[in-house]
Amino acid sequence: MPDFPIIDSHVHLYDVERLKYSWMANVPKLAHTTTLKEFDQARETVDVEQLVFVEVDIDPGLHLEEARFVAGLAEQDQRIGAIVAHAPVHRGKSVEADLAALAEIKGVKGVRRLIQQEPDPTMIISQDFVDGVKLLKKYDLSFDICIKHYQLAYVIELIKRCPDVSFIFDHIGKPDIKNGLIEPWKSQMRELAKLPNVVCKMSGVVTEADHHSWTKEQLRPYIEHTLDVFGFTRTMFGSDWTVSTLALSYPTWVEILDEIVQGASLDEKRHFWRDTAIKAYHL
Repeated sequence: MPDFPIIDSHVHLYDVERLKYSWMANVPKLAHTTTLKEFDQARETVDVEQLVFVEVDIDPGLHLEEARFVAGLAEQDQRIGAIVAHAPVHRGKSVEADLAALAEIKGVKGVRRLIQQEPDPTMIISQDFVDGVKLLKKYDLSFDICIKHYQLAYVIELIKRCPDVSFIFDHIGKPDIKNGLIEPWKSQMRELAKLPNVVCKMSGVVTEADHHSWTKEQLRPYIEHTLDVFGFTRTMFGSDWTVSTLALSYPTWVEILDEIVQGASLDEKRHFWRDTAIKAYHL
């Protein structure tokens, strides 16, 4: 385990009594209220100093309420250092009212609009989507990108069209680890890392392997390549808890990464476990 407190850049919290998440009907294991009490039980002895809440695919129209719900949790527990809220950036310039409202909520540092389920990945380079994302600069908000590996080429183009926006690339692009697919993900990650306005989260990796029969050696090439192309100063730890519990425990994920980065310098480790997230989310 790291011998200093870490920052978790990707945590999901939710109240199924207060808010509505229709997707949970298909994932009953996750369909229950989850707060910091459950998080503390799950992390066991891992010392988490701060965390970043990331939106949980709330039902349409409830994104402001979700952000306010988490802001309320943050008032009770200062470990919630940042909120990444949903914003319907696909609406183009008309999303500005939502962004203005989100910017007024204490702790909101970025937004996310899920892309992974989109059947047509070209929608993220449509004029409306690009216009919506470009508005984030005005409100000093970053954009978290959550995709599947086959959408990566379009993400690269989106980022190129929005050079003034800060992007945070979730789950290393969800490569197809289960089937051992390495290309074109590997080459595209190298291309993505050349863009100066994007950093990467080492999160959500194991859930892209077989949930019941994955091995550390299956994961290692994807983790090591990400660190190779982005470096430690542009890669941050994230658990993707609670979704990660579909495949492994919280301490197990930390142990896997700790083993892989054991040869890094202390400065590199501090960037990976803490400093990259601090800079990206203004913690």
